[in-house]
Amino acid sequence: MTALRRALLALAAVLAMGSPALAVQPDEVLADPALEARARDLSKGLRCLVCRNESIDESNADLARELRIVVRERLVAGDSDAQIIDYLVSRYGEYVLLTPRADGSNLILWGAPILLILIGGGVAAAAVTRQRRPPEAALDPAEEARLRELLDD
Repeated sequence: MTALRRALLALAAVLAMGSPALAVQPDEVLADPALEARARDLSKGLRCLVCRNESIDESNADLARELRIVVRERLVAGDSDAQIIDYLVSRYGEYVLLTPRADGSNLILWGAPILLILIGGGVAAAAVTRQRRPPEAALDPAEEARLRELLDD
């Protein structure tokens, strides 16, 4: 029985290590569970500007902590989620969003891969049809006769 208990404890320890580490400090947590849930949702969509592809919810960087605090302060002040996102984008640019918006100049970035695939497919289709086309006779009958005469010699 003790071997089974040790195995279960080891399994629990391994599973605990595999869970994502959240960097939210206890002093940051809001008393209102609904506001805290909104803060966590917003934090998961905001990029840590120090860690790059890590959300501020996961990052231990000082700047991420400051951004988490700003999000919570603005929630307590009564701002909507969109107002908080707009505020952070106005201060730090769209890079603060883990998923960029699909509007304005970003439409070029969102549409470029599709456009490039279509252009590449068109070029490939043109090349294939050009290769399948039977070769045209480039010589007139007099030239063909002269060529046969030269090859026969």
